[in-house]
Amino acid sequence: MDNAMAQRLARALALLTPLALLAGAYVAQLGFGLYPCEMCWWQRYAHFAALLLGFAAVLRPFGAGLWTGLAGAAIAVAGLIGLFHAGVEYHWWQGLTRCATVAAAGSGDPLDAIMNAPITRCDTAPWDLFGVSLAGWNFLFSMASALAIVLLLNRNRRSAP
Repeated sequence: MDNAMAQRLARALALLTPLALLAGAYVAQLGFGLYPCEMCWWQRYAHFAALLLGFAAVLRPFGAGLWTGLAGAAIAVAGLIGLFHAGVEYHWWQGLTRCATVAAAGSGDPLDAIMNAPITRCDTAPWDLFGVSLAGWNFLFSMASALAIVLLLNRNRRSAP
């Protein structure tokens, strides 16, 4: 693989990783009723930042390596938050918060919406696959992607004489 192809692949990863992980989070929330807790939102915020930086990398050919690297860093931050959250879910350590609620906006009574909002605990995994929670999967995918971005961006440094 030549350096230009590696750079394009790094930019694609920087854009598609947060896009895919955010899409998965919203499908889980809106399609399956897995409402996010506060730490879930922290992970999403980092992915939103990565998504914006990934778009900047794709749309701005000048300085694309910088934008791609920053997107990779934001993806890594989301992954590290996911690791912390997974540790709280597995009770490896204490979390910073106990629970969060999502009140439905609408034309009804605001107090009723707050009182009937689902309570989502940060220290309980609402779903897992092979014993790995959503936060754990976010950690694994995010860190793998961030590492791949770093390796792809540094490809031209390694191949220089």
